[in-house]
Amino acid sequence: MAQAEMTFPADFLWGTATASYQVEGNNKNSDWWVWEQDPGNIANNHKSELACNWWQNAEADLDLAAEMGTNAHRMSLEWSRIEPEPSVFSNDALDRYRQILQAMIDRNIEPMVTLHHFSNPLWLVEKGDFDSDIVVEYFQRYTDRVVSTLGNLVAKWITINEPMVYFYSRYMEKVFPQPNNSGMRAGIHSLRQMLRCHAAAYHTIKDKYPDAPVGVAKNFPIIEPRLDGNRLDHWWASRISRMFNDFWLDALQDGRIRWPFGRGKIKNLAGSFDFVGINYYTRFYVKFPPGKDVIDKQWGPDALVSDGNYGEVYPYGLYRAIKHVLRYKKPIFITENGLPDARDKQRPAFIMDHLRQIWQAISFCYPVMGYYHWSLVDNFEWDRGWTQRFGLIALDPDTQERTWRTSGRLYSEICSSYKVSSDMAQRYAPQMMPVMFPGDPVSVAESQDL
Repeated sequence: MAQAEMTFPADFLWGTATASYQVEGNNKNSDWWVWEQDPGNIANNHKSELACNWWQNAEADLDLAAEMGTNAHRMSLEWSRIEPEPSVFSNDALDRYRQILQAMIDRNIEPMVTLHHFSNPLWLVEKGDFDSDIVVEYFQRYTDRVVSTLGNLVAKWITINEPMVYFYSRYMEKVFPQPNNSGMRAGIHSLRQMLRCHAAAYHTIKDKYPDAPVGVAKNFPIIEPRLDGNRLDHWWASRISRMFNDFWLDALQDGRIRWPFGRGKIKNLAGSFDFVGINYYTRFYVKFPPGKDVIDKQWGPDALVSDGNYGEVYPYGLYRAIKHVLRYKKPIFITENGLPDARDKQRPAFIMDHLRQIWQAISFCYPVMGYYHWSLVDNFEWDRGWTQRFGLIALDPDTQERTWRTSGRLYSEICSSYKVSSDMAQRYAPQMMPVMFPGDPVSVAESQDL
């Protein structure tokens, strides 16, 4: 029987993503390491410890990524390893990163490198980290050393991962390591400083490698009014969405700072991105006036919710996010997309339905160039510790044993064939057949049975 197929372009990038602190292990010079040690900061008082042991053995997981058929991987660098003390750079750390990047290239996996993914050197925290006026000089210097040493191995760069999540989790939710100045004024100042750091890093990279694409990874939750919302709820949802989803990229577009984060322009910021990286996970609801938490974890009666009440599975939101960023007229990469699902019951359908949204966007000639699933292997999930498992490959952090999940096998078939087919849906998530392939004979038969 013929199968229906959603076929992707021949140059599409099929990737996975990781972050240094979450996989390397023993990042003892990071503010996160200190934060972990205090009881109550991490779920179940979990510790990262060896994490996935990438610092010693990243190549083993890259072998799995190659076996999976991926042709791209997004990783980050740990600033606290590269510059363990101010102005003291570790050649050993840079050499190790060269080895990891070369290992990707040797396996035909294109590296995308993130300079900052939530983790700060302890010495930077002591100096005020992103609330400090000198942080821009430090970040530019760090970027310069990294690019000078590693730049010939890096295909694409991301300066800062999820700046608005960093701001929200640090200064509002307070579930990330706390800075010396933790008030809202300091948080807003840190956002402006991060924009200056981004601009400095962007031009530092472009000065050395003018053709290297540089962007940011921006988290794009769908933010809507509560289900029974009134006009004030709708107004508030639109305000929160603009602040969380639009502020950062709008500033990169024209260099301007907007309310409520201040006014004015930042030098060299306008036009300082070559692509948009979308990190997409879920949809959230808000109400006015907000309660203790600005964002409600309220779901509809029929919502499918991932492990630990993490979020609603809402694949169409990815299409909405893609369409939203078309205004910037840049290539688009889905730099993170995944869900915590330890039993791997939801992930196969999740992958196929989110890829269906990307396929639809590409069918309308929207410039989506690649997809990086979060994550390759279970890793230390920040304040949630080991309680949430995002990996295509399961990890036992005690034994370091890896086990392929069914979703990893599915993703391998997709990456190897550049398509999502009705045959895959039937074998991995038959409940998706009527949704994804309604004209397929099997789907028609199932709908008649219902």
